[in-house]
Amino acid sequence: MPPEKTEKKPKRLFNVFFRIGVCLGVLLLGVFGMSKLASFKKPPAEAKTEIHRLRVDTVVVKPQAVPVFISGYGQARPLNVVALAPEVSGRVTAVHPRLETGEVIAAGDVLFEVDPINYQVALKQTRAAVARWQSTIARLKKQSVIDKERLKTLRRNKDLAQAEFKRIRTLFESDSVGTRSGVERAEQAFNAATDHADQMAQAVALYPIRIKEAQSSLASARAGNSLSKVNLARCRVTAPFTGRIKSVNIEKGQFAVPGQPVLTLADDSVLEIRVPLDSRDARKWLDFDDTRTHVDTAWFSRLKQQPCTVLWTEDKKGHHWQGKLHRVVKFDPQTRTVTVAIRVDARSAASTSSGTLPLVEGMFCEVRIPGRPLENVYRLPRQAVSFENTVYLSVNDRLRTRPVEVARVEGESVYVSGGLKPGDRVITTRLIDPLENTLLKIDD
Repeated sequence: MPPEKTEKKPKRLFNVFFRIGVCLGVLLLGVFGMSKLASFKKPPAEAKTEIHRLRVDTVVVKPQAVPVFISGYGQARPLNVVALAPEVSGRVTAVHPRLETGEVIAAGDVLFEVDPINYQVALKQTRAAVARWQSTIARLKKQSVIDKERLKTLRRNKDLAQAEFKRIRTLFESDSVGTRSGVERAEQAFNAATDHADQMAQAVALYPIRIKEAQSSLASARAGNSLSKVNLARCRVTAPFTGRIKSVNIEKGQFAVPGQPVLTLADDSVLEIRVPLDSRDARKWLDFDDTRTHVDTAWFSRLKQQPCTVLWTEDKKGHHWQGKLHRVVKFDPQTRTVTVAIRVDARSAASTSSGTLPLVEGMFCEVRIPGRPLENVYRLPRQAVSFENTVYLSVNDRLRTRPVEVARVEGESVYVSGGLKPGDRVITTRLIDPLENTLLKIDD
């Protein structure tokens, strides 16, 4: 081997070891520095773990009896509204001085008058006809009495003529006394007396029939007289009851046509509100009388006349009145509703609690009808019951979910009939998907 190559090999080994030693020294120096720096650092404080509790409000429930009210809406209307029309024709000669829309007319006041001249003349004619037929009947009865007496005389004359005829005929046939012409004259006199007696008997027999005919004519005349009186009275149209004028279509000088309505009168003494109710609510809560008044009629039993509260939708707090449940009006198969009628008399409609307006036609109202009470139910706020009919309970300060039976939802309250026990603590705070068995913190 050449001497130059043997000299370079130890030198290279030295360089390698030197570099390795420098690297190890740097690493040891770094480790030493890191350990020294770590000795100067304080350890962090130990963290304390706390258990999170869900803050809720609760209520302890107990069963109670709760009155039930069914609410519905309807418009107040008068019970009786009458369209008045003249029953006779003629010129209108007078009208009531206050015949204007909205005026209240007392019962018996004359609303308008039709010219009565034609009907006064017709009344005189019918009175004269009655008097004439009364005289005719009296004359026929008197004549009947007279003709009955004349009939007795004529029958006596007939008997005498018959006896004379027999005597003359016997003398002529037996003793040849007299002449045949004398016999014939006696027979002629007998026939004439017989004819007079028969005519009078016929007249006497016809008198009862003639009297009945005259009495029928008298009855017809009296009927015509009564009709004339009625038509004359119909010339004055009076208010059938104390009412409010809703519409007027008549003026003085106008020609009245029979049967054509000229004004409308409303009886505000009794107002009626017809309220449609859900058929399910009607089935559950309306209180019907068990004793049926019409056994053979397939219709609702009589409703119990319970007092109801009527509230004006424009001011429920200030204007409310007392009404009374009256009857079932109809059942609508399309909307599945039962319409009931509530009546409010004038005295109740005029008195309000704190408002200044009475209940009048056209007011849209809410009606609260008392129903059958709920027994042994638990009253909860609406937010305490989920849409799945479940509630959250606090059991040993932990959340538990329990299904319940909801009997009724009314306003912001829910009435639970099953699933709870007296003393259960129900969470009233609104919760969204809480974890079961969550620890709770109950606010007092």
